[in-house]
Amino acid sequence: MMPHSEKRPRIVAAMSGGVDSSVTAALLQRAGYEVVGITLQLYSGTQQRKGACCAGQDIYDAKRVADKLGIAHYVLDYEERFKKAVIDDFADTYARGETPIPCVRCNERVKFADLMVSARELGAEALATGHYVQRLEGPDGAEMHCAVDDSRDQSYFLFSTTRAQLDFLRFPLGGMSKTKVREIAGELGLANAAKPDSQDICFVAGDYSDVVRRLRPEAGEPGDIVDLEGRVLGRHSGVMHFTIGQRKGLGLSGNEDPLFVVTIDAAARRVVVGPRSALAVREFTLQNLNWLADPGQAVNCSVKVRSMRAPVPAQVTPLADGGAVVALLTPEEAVAPGQACVFYKETRVLGGGWITKP
Repeated sequence: MMPHSEKRPRIVAAMSGGVDSSVTAALLQRAGYEVVGITLQLYSGTQQRKGACCAGQDIYDAKRVADKLGIAHYVLDYEERFKKAVIDDFADTYARGETPIPCVRCNERVKFADLMVSARELGAEALATGHYVQRLEGPDGAEMHCAVDDSRDQSYFLFSTTRAQLDFLRFPLGGMSKTKVREIAGELGLANAAKPDSQDICFVAGDYSDVVRRLRPEAGEPGDIVDLEGRVLGRHSGVMHFTIGQRKGLGLSGNEDPLFVVTIDAAARRVVVGPRSALAVREFTLQNLNWLADPGQAVNCSVKVRSMRAPVPAQVTPLADGGAVVALLTPEEAVAPGQACVFYKETRVLGGGWITKP
């Protein structure tokens, strides 16, 4: 703790109303910073569902915590920005027959972009969030590493963080367990100490297809379900209902072996199915790569193609157009366009990109 006579450095804490961001603000205050809490209103309270964030009750919870800590707290209306940057992209991705990751888009286009600008305008020296990921100083500057608690690690969702953003960001919870975070919240008497974690997808009040159908009705147009040879096996009620590797919801029966979604041709409104063996992929391409390390380190690395999957050995070859080719040492199933592929070297995040259609 620094002497009271010295001006305390200011840091902005992104406060969603949940226990993680609340403890983040408390830890920063304990460390001697002048903490300014900012909560983003991303959509109106009427859209909120249980387990969501950034609207209604959560804004109130963030304010209560700020009052408890005695820190300044501001609510910024980012609803229109969030709709354009995240919700519209979510609908567009499903309309293309791909599978979106709205949490990545939110971090990339709202929280680590617009919010960072606001933090700088307030004269903050850093922006802190409650994400479970580590920012460590390396020989060439700040590095992103996985959280100590593997079960809470959120590095997959932060792969698109730029090096400049990482320089300005802080993640106080990266070296802690969720149990410890709740203990701290309880010790501090925070009202949300036992509050349940927020769940994906925060802006969906019911079925996600309702959001897609409202914004991109063409994604709900019916079409054929065909096998790998093009034979029509049935009909579907819109490509937005499917993702690569899906088995349930096909409405097909009487087949000798289970059938899975292998590819989705949104333009033709066609869903192609096949046996599980057809899902195995050894090589695929990426676009819009973001590097947090020298690309040469990814020649031999590990990659994750879904947030809940363990990293697998791979070779990443950058392309001149800003994309890359990923060659897996062992095949992975259900590599879905629209999802992210993130590169790791042990615990360090090297970068990543977006999986494209084959």
